[in-house]
Amino acid sequence: MRGALLLLATLALSACGLQPLYSGGGNAGVAQGLAAVDVPAIPGRGGWLVRNALNERLGAAGNASPAYRLDVRLDDALEALGVLNDDTISRERRILRARYQLVDLATGEILLDATAGSDAGIDVVSSEYATIAAEQRALENLAKEVADRMTTEIALTLRERARTADAQ
Repeated sequence: MRGALLLLATLALSACGLQPLYSGGGNAGVAQGLAAVDVPAIPGRGGWLVRNALNERLGAAGNASPAYRLDVRLDDALEALGVLNDDTISRERRILRARYQLVDLATGEILLDATAGSDAGIDVVSSEYATIAAEQRALENLAKEVADRMTTEIALTLRERARTADAQ
């Protein structure tokens, strides 16, 4: 009975068209396309963190000569959420948003124009050092989260572009 259920599940999944994004490993078209994305410098500490996280994720399949450029503009904001009776802040929210464009270097065509973002809550404590450390840690975590979202969207765009090229 279990074997029949497993066979039925396998057939159902193959019929739905579900495919792994990185099937083929580092030699797959998507992985090679990601390795060919150049990320220019992004201003600010948040930009440095996002760029490093992107380079780490995009370059996982190795180095390739750049075929695409990823232009990124960041918006990093820190806002007060919890204000006490004595006008002190008890809670903050750090918001990191990225507007990015994937540009084909050969044609100058914009393949992807999107945004990615995330936010994190921070407790403001009596120790200023602890609060600053929490703000910095939040920025580091947000940079990784935003880079993950951007990488996924870029991979989907490159996969769709490869499918379109194969169909023609």
